[in-house]
Amino acid sequence: MATFLCRVGRLAFRRRWRVVLVWAAVLVATGLGALKAPAAVDDGLSMPGIESQKAFDLLEERFPGETADTASATIVFIAPAGEKITAAGHERTVEKAVAELGRGAHVASADNPFTAGGVGANGTTAFTTVTFKIAAGDLTDADRAPVRRTIAEARHSGLTVETSGSALSEGGGPGGTAELVGISVAALVLLLTFGSLAAAGLPLLTAVVGVGVSMAAILVLSSPLGLSDTTGTLAMMLGLAVGIDYALFIVSRYREERAGGRTAREASETAVATAGSSVVFAGLTVVIALAGLSVVGVPMLTEMGLAAAGAVAVAVLIALTLVPALLGFWPDAVLARGVRRNTGGRQSSGAVRWARFVQRRPVPVLLLGITALGALALPVADLRLGMPGDESLPRTTTERRAYDALAEGFGPGFNGPLTIVVDAKDAAKPRAAVGTVIREIHGTRGVVSVSEPHFNRAGDTAVFSAVPSTAPTAEKTVDLVKVIRHERPGVESATGARYEVTGTTALNIDMAQKVQASLAPYLIVVVGLAILLLMMVFRSLLIPLKAALGFLLSVLASLGAVVMVFQQGHGAGLFGVEQTGPIMSLMPVFLVGIVFGLAMDYEVFLVSRMREAYVRGETADRAVRSGFTHSARVVVAAALIMIAVFAGFITESDSMIKMIGFGLAAAVLFDAFVVRMALVPAVLALLGDRAWWLPGRLGRVLPRIDVEGEALSRPGTEAGREAVPETAARN
Repeated sequence: MATFLCRVGRLAFRRRWRVVLVWAAVLVATGLGALKAPAAVDDGLSMPGIESQKAFDLLEERFPGETADTASATIVFIAPAGEKITAAGHERTVEKAVAELGRGAHVASADNPFTAGGVGANGTTAFTTVTFKIAAGDLTDADRAPVRRTIAEARHSGLTVETSGSALSEGGGPGGTAELVGISVAALVLLLTFGSLAAAGLPLLTAVVGVGVSMAAILVLSSPLGLSDTTGTLAMMLGLAVGIDYALFIVSRYREERAGGRTAREASETAVATAGSSVVFAGLTVVIALAGLSVVGVPMLTEMGLAAAGAVAVAVLIALTLVPALLGFWPDAVLARGVRRNTGGRQSSGAVRWARFVQRRPVPVLLLGITALGALALPVADLRLGMPGDESLPRTTTERRAYDALAEGFGPGFNGPLTIVVDAKDAAKPRAAVGTVIREIHGTRGVVSVSEPHFNRAGDTAVFSAVPSTAPTAEKTVDLVKVIRHERPGVESATGARYEVTGTTALNIDMAQKVQASLAPYLIVVVGLAILLLMMVFRSLLIPLKAALGFLLSVLASLGAVVMVFQQGHGAGLFGVEQTGPIMSLMPVFLVGIVFGLAMDYEVFLVSRMREAYVRGETADRAVRSGFTHSARVVVAAALIMIAVFAGFITESDSMIKMIGFGLAAAVLFDAFVVRMALVPAVLALLGDRAWWLPGRLGRVLPRIDVEGEALSRPGTEAGREAVPETAARN
């Protein structure tokens, strides 16, 4: 590995113009393709194997043409304080607005709330649902303009008008603020770490190029592969974070080699051979973790994981090729001032002092770190999974105000009705069977109302809604769905008709259950593959096991922090969380997959330097101090950059992105500064030489991979002759 990467670094350094031009061509080509690519499809959740999805599939089969994914908008009219929406003037205003909405381009229907039961029990709120003939992604600003103009006129008359729904949504995804925050903080950290504008700017430049290529490629592939418009969110997060970090490690090793007296070419080759090996295997662990998301069986999650894995792969290629090429253009600009003046580099003594402190007191450090992370993990026992909706948005958004107005006017369960699909094909009297099902569900405790059934043309299938008495994310609503399904066998045997519960609320409940059931196999696949990979890298049995246990501590502590803030509400105001509720169903899987990959990043970067010192003859204790001294400062900088990038997404209004950003930032904080910087050296101090033990039989089976660059110091090899001439002896 080291020999091959040494040649890659040498080629990129010598052929720097070609390398830069190739990446520039790739960026331009993908960028032009993205500009001409069709828009991404609308967001949609598909969950094969769950009842809610089966019911949706049955609806599409029995109601052809009626279940198309068309755009819709809910318009809520609220009378001024102390007045009724049914007052003559307000009623005329609402009816006029609804009539104008119904005449809009591509509008299929807009119901009059005063004749369609759209007036709340308190008499202050009315709503209409505007249904379009086309999907939300096909609506243009010109199509939306008449709707917005009608809403503005109704507001001018004195009514409060709020809206929700896909038709008026501006689209999802980060708007750029998060990226700017992350890049700004990353630039500051790099500048303080390297003390050089060029050294700070190079990782940022290459990371931006990598993210540009990745995001453009995702846009190009969105339409052919049917990707949703949220697919690139995770790819942008990780691509930016690992892109900066991987370049950071290459540049840091280059500066270290130059401080040791090597020429620019030698330093570039050695940096790509050694630090580049760590980048390759760290990137592989992240790719394994992200690709493993397909095990969960959620198509959207699979798409996001594979897209992010592609972004990480691009970041690895950029670090191995474009970084040494740019170093060839400015070989001295990235160096510290002391090295430029031939005064030599000077290592910070802080890392040495901390390593010695941990080695002298490994047991207290170990106990304190485990206790702290264990305490943070305790809230996980109270974890409730769900899918936050408009109720989790800031109150400054019209969607949130519309949600609150409907809940106040029609009851908390109105925003999340259950959809019941009745298959009466085998019933002797289909309509009578449907009527019996409706009566049974209406009589279930917790159901406040049911709608009239809508039959298909064949008359053998019906669909109706049941409104719960509690909010969509309430635990009592979850219990209600379980009760309806539990009582189903008796009703089905009596009527001969089958029915299933679906709708957004039921879909979220089923999704949470499926994700929980998928966590164990996902952990086994991802952790097992990564442990095998780390055993090949470190030629050790205990270090990969220690790395996996440390990861479990990190992910549980970060998930506990997410529960404390987003579910229990502790410190929620500090992070812009206005409404607490269940944790997004996919959040545990996101944390397990992404945090595992990032945790292995720091493990590889930190421990590979320790192993490099150990295989070159240093004692176990000294190797830990030596490796820690060389890599701790850079690992800290890399962690701070990742925390900044992820924390930047906390500023987004989308609750899913905000939660993911917070969870990942917390996970990197715990894993880098507690597990890798404290618990790892403490455990290695206790293990001593046993840390590098590998059973003989296992050692013979595992392939031997040169990550430490041993081949580079062998004078008889081509790599040793070309990459490390007389300076090899000094290392």
